Amino acid sequence: MNNNNHRVSIGMPVYNGDNFIKEAIDSILAQTFTDFELVISDNASTDGTAEICKAYATKDQRIRYYRNEQNLGAAKNYNRVFELSSGEYFRWAAHDDVLAPELIERCVEVLDQDLSVVLCYSKAGKIDQNSALVGIYDDSEMKVDSQKPHERFHDLISIPHICISIFGLIRASALKTTPLIASYVTSDRILLGELSLMGRFYILPEQLFCRRYHPQALSSGAYPRLQTRLGWFDSQKAGRINFPTWRSGIEYFKAVTRAPLSWSERLLCYAQMGAWLKRQWSGLFKDLVIAVIQPFLLTSRLGRRVLAAVKFVLRHSSMGRKVMAGFYDQW
Repeated sequence: MNNNNHRVSIGMPVYNGDNFIKEAIDSILAQTFTDFELVISDNASTDGTAEICKAYATKDQRIRYYRNEQNLGAAKNYNRVFELSSGEYFRWAAHDDVLAPELIERCVEVLDQDLSVVLCYSKAGKIDQNSALVGIYDDSEMKVDSQKPHERFHDLISIPHICISIFGLIRASALKTTPLIASYVTSDRILLGELSLMGRFYILPEQLFCRRYHPQALSSGAYPRLQTRLGWFDSQKAGRINFPTWRSGIEYFKAVTRAPLSWSERLLCYAQMGAWLKRQWSGLFKDLVIAVIQPFLLTSRLGRRVLAAVKFVLRHSSMGRKVMAGFYDQW
């Protein structure tokens, strides 16, 4: 950790972000809460990102710019900005997102006043490439502010969401006890689950943050299947066989095991994991199909015959279509 005395650290990992990074940095510098540092880690960008960041760092001493010699992959770069930070509170900031001026101030107020809160974030707007508001993302249906860890954990692992809270203001003391964002698919989701076991999440009712959706964004559908997202988390592992649903289950279990919970809460969280496994059976099976069975079907003569038979069933059986529809597009 850096020795500078800032209450808040904002970490911005970036790769080839010259299209939106100016707007993102401007929104950070416009914060009404001023006791912060902005740590930028450039993942060996090949566009104009470096020149833009250096110009901003020259004008404002709160900005520290670092450049990696080679692309480390998104996960390691996200972790790097935290490792270089110094603040009591930490927030990740994507190079293409926009913050309302009062966001950090409001989040700091919540964390200062309630020690049971480990992460604070707001409702998020959805903006397009032209910064036009095209929707609202709202987590308020989730019980992330519950006093009971197993209820928070249940909702974060069971209710579909796109991890908006990963861009909340987090207690650095809690974050540094976790594995951070690891080099596997869904590790950001696992991190949120682990943080929920340490304390409550607080959702500001106002929309004070805008998440940008554009063709290159991970959440926009650029990586439509879990199995294709590994290269985003770790560029060295792009195209490798992986089992994202299986890995998620293992990591959730490990998070519950190391969390500072009472025995009763730990057992309740394990029970939530049992329910999660029951719901995720199709994902677990799909991992096996894509990583193990699919290569056999596509590369061997016997496999191609089996595949032809499966397709015949899909075409002529309503039950077959219902059961196997999720796998048909993979074949």
